[in-house]
Formats: sequence, C-alpha cells, structure tokens
Amino acid sequence: QVQLVDSGGGLVQAGGSLRLSCVVSGRTQSTSTMGWFRQAPGKAREFVARIHWVSGSPYYADSVKGRFTISRDNAKNTVYLQMNSLKLEDTAVYYCAAGYLLSARASDYAYWGQGTQVTVSS
Repeated sequence: QVQLVDSGGGLVQAGGSLRLSCVVSGRTQSTSTMGWFRQAPGKAREFVARIHWVSGSPYYADSVKGRFTISRDNAKNTVYLQMNSLKLEDTAVYYCAAGYLLSARASDYAYWGQGTQVTVSS
C-alpha cells in the first residue's frame, strides 16, 4: 500500500508563489509516476503536472506551463509543485497522486493524497 500526504496550500495574492509538497510512503517502488491534479468547485478534476520517479522527466498542462515546476527528491520520497505567477483561476484543491503509467488521466492513478487548498486572491 502507498500513502500520500500533500501539504503547502494556503492563501496567496495573484502573482504570488506557493510550493506544494507530497510525501510518499509505503511500497513506493511499485509506482513509476507522480502527478498533481486540481479540482475547483463545480468543476472536474484536472491534470496539472506529472513526473517520472526515475528519469525526472516532467510534463505539464498547457494552463500551467512556464509558471509551475514539478520536481522530486528520491531520497526523501517527496514530490514538489512550485507554483509561480499564480492566477485567480489557479484556485482549487490540489491533489498529488501516484500511478504506474505516464499519464495525464486521473483514472490511471491508483493512490491519492487528501488534498490541499490553494486560494488565489485579487
């Protein structure tokens, strides 16, 4: 079993920055990909970014490309999402997830964190 604990959310003004963290424990060697998703009120969960545990190769949604950076620290079993130049539309609950495929589909991820709220104000 894999457990994920995500944190780092908060209230920030537009244009500001936040860094989210996701600590992974359990059978971490069984998953290959870590992803970040977000869900705003009344909207479907959407893909934000993913990273491969071994290669570190990242992939981003177009809406965050150039503003967000996903990274991982294998020694700490931790994945980060650095979010810069935040916009009002970035407001959502952010979830980290672990899966077996390089995918942007939420259904391909088997394990999920509890979510952390990010609120961007004007």
